[in-house]
This record gives sequence, C-alpha cells and structure tokens, in this order.
Amino acid sequence: MDKNKLNRALMYLFLSVFSLISLFPFYWMVVSSTNTATDINKGKFSFGDQLFANISRLSEQVDLGLIFWNTSKIAIISTLVTLLISSMAGYGFEVYKSKVRDRVYGALLLTMMIPFAALMIPLFTLMAKAQLLDTHAAVMLPTIASVFIVFYFRQCTKAFPHELIDAARVDGVKDWKIYLFVYIPVMKTTYAAAFIIVFMTSWNAFLWPLIVLQSAELKTINLVLSSLSSAYFPDFGIIMVGTVIATLPTLAVFFAMQKQFVAGMTGSVK
Repeated sequence: MDKNKLNRALMYLFLSVFSLISLFPFYWMVVSSTNTATDINKGKFSFGDQLFANISRLSEQVDLGLIFWNTSKIAIISTLVTLLISSMAGYGFEVYKSKVRDRVYGALLLTMMIPFAALMIPLFTLMAKAQLLDTHAAVMLPTIASVFIVFYFRQCTKAFPHELIDAARVDGVKDWKIYLFVYIPVMKTTYAAAFIIVFMTSWNAFLWPLIVLQSAELKTINLVLSSLSSAYFPDFGIIMVGTVIATLPTLAVFFAMQKQFVAGMTGSVK
C-alpha cells in the first residue's frame, strides 16, 4: 500500500474512533430519554417506548413553558447586548488610536486570568446593594461585557478593510453610522460566530444563576434539571428527556449558523 494512502487511512481511522467517543454521550442521552429509570440503571443501550411518558411526567413536575421562557429571555437578551457592547469595544480598540489604548487593552486582557470563583462574592454583594438579587437582570449584567468577545472582535477587526472607514469619513459619514451601516454588515460572519459562542455560554450557565435566583418561577432549565437530579430517588428517564429538550435550542442555533460560524472563526470578512 502507498505510504500516503496508509497515512490517510490511519488518520481517518483515528478521527472515526474519536468521533464515536465524542458522539456516544449524545447517543446515550437520547436513548435514555426513551427508557424508564429502571432500564437506564440496568444499562440498556437500545431505544425504548417511554419517550412521551417521560415528557408527560416531566411536564407534570415542572412548567416547561415558563422555564424555557426564562432561559430564552436571559440567553437572547444577554447575547444581543454582549455582542453590541463587546463589538463596539473591539471596534474602538482597533480603529481609534491613542497613547493609552494598548495599556488599557492589556489591563483588560489581564482580567481574564481572574477566576470566576474570586468574583462571586463581590458580584453578589454588588447585586444585593443594587437590590437586584432574585431577578434575571442580576444574571445578565455580569456577563454583558465579555473580555474574550472584545478580544475576538478586535482580532477580527484587524482584517476589516480600513479603506471603507476612510472613504466614509471623506463622504462626511458620522462614526456611529460607519459602525452601524459599514462595519456590522461587513463583519456579519464574525457576529454570527460570536452569537453562537455567547448564546451557548448563556444558555448553559449554571453557577451564577444558582447563586442569585431563589424563586422557582425565575429559574432556568439547568437549575430545574439540577434539582430533579438531586432528588432522593431521581427519575433518570425524566432527567434525560429534560436534558435532550434543553440541548435542542443550542443545536438548532449552531446548525442554522454553522457556515457563518466557520467563516467567522477562520477570519473571513465579506
């Protein structure tokens, strides 16, 4: 066998094995959602006929519509505001030059080294003084200025054709109009990639919502699933079908925008 063909065959074998390993948890999750807790505990690997029964029991225990509304509201609002603020910051750091720009940007990047565990108590105290505890605003506010997304937008803005900005300024276009009507349309793939990253992070958030949300009617789907799994006798069929339902929105967003995501992550600017 040709050496190149052998190397390619080994590469595909390696990728296939690791793809199966990566996909197995999803397969197990979907299969388990169609079985009873007893079958799951026995390690049943085949599909069952309990999917709709599990969904029915889940809807009896929790208000699916309410928790989906809570999670969607937090994820969508925080994502849109994060993209607006972080993209403006990334755009400003790259386009506007000053003596202290790089120092401020460097200090901003250094904050990424601070673990969230060190910020929980100050943030909780801040929200308590602002009387925002047990509100969705308390969940969203600490996330809307993402240093990583600022860094991502600045790096992508380096590939932005600055001649468009110069031409617009010559025509007398104001800076805010350049940002809205020149920068955003050209950087749409970057926005799509950032949207997926921020939306998935916000949708899957657990620790901070757990800290600031106490009322049952305000909790997100991850908090509800956690409470179901912490029962003395957890019904794994219900938990698995709830996990599948919670995963569907992020999968839908990713597959709907995967082309733009790939283009944005590879630095494509159109």
